[in-house]
Amino acid sequence: MRAVDIIGVGMTPFGRHLDKTHSELAQAAVRMALTDAGAGADAIDTTIYSNVVQGFVAGEMSIPGEYALRPLGVKGVRAFHVEAACASGTMALHLAFDLVRTGLADVVLAVGVEKLYLEDRAKRFAVFTQPLDIEVAQRYLALTKGRLVGVPPGCETQSPNVLMEAYAAQARLHMATYGTTARDFAAVSAKNHMHSVDNPHSQYRNPMSAEEVMAAALVSWPLTAPMCAPISDGAAAALVCASEATSRFSGAAPIRILSARSMTGQDRDPADYARHVTRLVAQHAYEDAGVGPGDINVAEVHDASSSGEVIQVEALGLSRPGEAGADAVSGALSLGGRSPVNVSGGLISKGHPLGATGLAQIFELVSQLRGRCGKRQVAGARLALAENSGGFYGVEDAMSCVTILSQA
Repeated sequence: MRAVDIIGVGMTPFGRHLDKTHSELAQAAVRMALTDAGAGADAIDTTIYSNVVQGFVAGEMSIPGEYALRPLGVKGVRAFHVEAACASGTMALHLAFDLVRTGLADVVLAVGVEKLYLEDRAKRFAVFTQPLDIEVAQRYLALTKGRLVGVPPGCETQSPNVLMEAYAAQARLHMATYGTTARDFAAVSAKNHMHSVDNPHSQYRNPMSAEEVMAAALVSWPLTAPMCAPISDGAAAALVCASEATSRFSGAAPIRILSARSMTGQDRDPADYARHVTRLVAQHAYEDAGVGPGDINVAEVHDASSSGEVIQVEALGLSRPGEAGADAVSGALSLGGRSPVNVSGGLISKGHPLGATGLAQIFELVSQLRGRCGKRQVAGARLALAENSGGFYGVEDAMSCVTILSQA
């Protein structure tokens, strides 16, 4: 197996791009990645295009990657398209990693894009109310009934999105299991909103205190709007290369991929966090990389909700079981703390354009390892971890992906 490096990354700002098409967003990110690597389009031998809803919202269901990339001069290459819900971008990177390390490709472009803001509000949210998703969420709510912390008087709202009800139930189960509080989740949200202030790619750049987060509009208790990832547009890309070939690119500042592991979820008791899919896949990733949680200098973690970050941070071993909320309150997970998490702002503040999210995490971590993040730079960052989840099935994420990067 060959060593594999990331030699170029690119990312558009996340937010509303009503004047841009999927292809235009993807092209912008790819141009930045090629420029970053000092490479031309003719250097690419394989492309992997990740997206979730382009077929649904734009009617482009056949070859969206080719439509986006041919105008850039990417032609005569092997091409793949991947879709794995919110983990689509990371799966594109992992496939690129496997192709390069096994010698099936030398230079692979992974690009993810999503355009969720639509003038038609009903269509915008319809992608999150698919029948199977609703059925799975309803089963989770039934399975955990009677096991959750009770909703305080006056907070008995019900979200029109049953998936958010399921996220809230996950939060309330964690509260019942470990004594986590609503303010703990608010502290996670406040941390990430504070981090995003200095990230020019973030959708939201306004700081929020934990008190402001708790006083915001309730989605489903204990989750308020600033604790939940927004609708977003955006694109991100990474150019992956065999380390033995990086010398071909004079502009490259390579970052090594030490591990790229993914795993689907399984059936278990909802409170059996020891068998959480992220915990299991992380164990494989740490073993591949020859490191442990205590070696990680900076992490980007899938926080579709702030309670999700708490669960993932504990599954990754960055906090002890039941202590991630308290670690957020103490500052241990903040920039300058013991284990900085989501210094980009995370999904809840940086934004969450599904197919681009995983590659945006990689953009942030590559930038951190290169020392190019300005005020949000983690001092001395040499080892980084990304955790990206996709979908919800049973009692947990349908898929969890863990990527470990280091300075080359």
